[in-house]
Amino acid sequence: MKILMMTNTYTPMIEGIEQSIHSFASEFEKLGSEVVIAAPECEGAPSDEVNVIRLRAIKKINRSDFSMALPMASLLPELMKTFTPDIIHSHHPFWIGDIAIRLSRQYHIPLVFTYHTMFEQHMHYLPIQNERIKRFIIELFAGYANMANQVIVPSESVRMILLERGVKAPIEVIPTGVDLQKFSKGQGNVIRKRLDIPLDAIVIGYVGRLALEKNLEFLSRSVAGYLKKDARVHFLAAGEGPLEDMTKKMFDEQGIGKRLHLTGPLFGQDLVDCYDAMNIFAFASLSETQGIVLVEAMASGVPVVAVDAPGVREVVKDGYNGRLLPEENQDNFIEALSWCLMQPASEFQRMKQNAQAAAKEFAVDICAKKMLKAYQEARDKEYALNDCSDTVWYALANRLKSEWDMFKNIMQAGGAAIADAVILNKPILKKPKKIKTRGNSGYLSNRSIF
Repeated sequence: MKILMMTNTYTPMIEGIEQSIHSFASEFEKLGSEVVIAAPECEGAPSDEVNVIRLRAIKKINRSDFSMALPMASLLPELMKTFTPDIIHSHHPFWIGDIAIRLSRQYHIPLVFTYHTMFEQHMHYLPIQNERIKRFIIELFAGYANMANQVIVPSESVRMILLERGVKAPIEVIPTGVDLQKFSKGQGNVIRKRLDIPLDAIVIGYVGRLALEKNLEFLSRSVAGYLKKDARVHFLAAGEGPLEDMTKKMFDEQGIGKRLHLTGPLFGQDLVDCYDAMNIFAFASLSETQGIVLVEAMASGVPVVAVDAPGVREVVKDGYNGRLLPEENQDNFIEALSWCLMQPASEFQRMKQNAQAAAKEFAVDICAKKMLKAYQEARDKEYALNDCSDTVWYALANRLKSEWDMFKNIMQAGGAAIADAVILNKPILKKPKKIKTRGNSGYLSNRSIF
């Protein structure tokens, strides 16, 4: 199968979306498929990329690392003739995502869209922030999902959120896979020696952006609170972001700055070794769709303490492979860290084994095969070609329809935001719908899906 992946971000940026694209593309090629990745030009892009085409773009949008592909991407028509993809897979619902819709309709190729990000949780990056903007974003991206032939979500929690938001397109739950063998071969002592962390120290770890959407301030306060209680404990955080200085200042002010170790982004074996250097993984983000780092930590045999949220509850099972807290509470988070680290050696070892067992559900080869099956089903279901499908007029009609559908989606999203905020005087967002889920101890508890 020939697959065209389209994304607003790719290397040198390596975060969740970029990692997902790279993992799936690599595994597809192992399974005999051909993959081309279309991404905007950006500063620092590798010069030796294989099967990656760079589209002309406006760089450094809003002084960030992001680039915006220009809508008239001259490389794409030639690519459609020479590569002739069977599937177009969009990884963003805007910018290059709009180009993906146009290509899908014009060339009569199924469009698959992965809902990677809860975009409304990232509004702090926008110059204007209010409830109307939030509702507009939610409606706009749900509308984009409805223009796809197949929607992919990384977790069941996100599937339920999209259903609640009115997504009618078929939705398949396929998480991003992890190379389990790779993450089972860490040498934590290498990282500990490099960072002057005693080999017998207790290490609480975190991997991810040092940013507001990761709930880093709460996480840092909680971990700092535990470090103040136990002088043997160190905090190892791999990542970068706008809250790096805040984190350093917080630990310095509490007199524990020497036990904070910020490594910056880590890749390859360094990342694997970093996980292996940890005794426990701490995570407080409420904005995930999957939380790949949780699976990587567990594949490394590291139990997790986390706050219940979409994309997290599918991985962390309270009392089995770590602790899952029902809400954000600093005292409870500290107590959960203590509970894990104070377990008898045999019980802690069992928790580590349970973590590795849970990670097996996210093996990269299994996830890639599920995705290829979803691709094939989209082709079989949606694209039995008719006699006129390859004519110029048919292509033009589809192109015009795609432009109208995208314009209509923007108008409907704007109308929904204005109507709720102004005309009907309703709250912009519905109250969280409560669903009952059965916890590990057998009791039923209420949990938000919004």
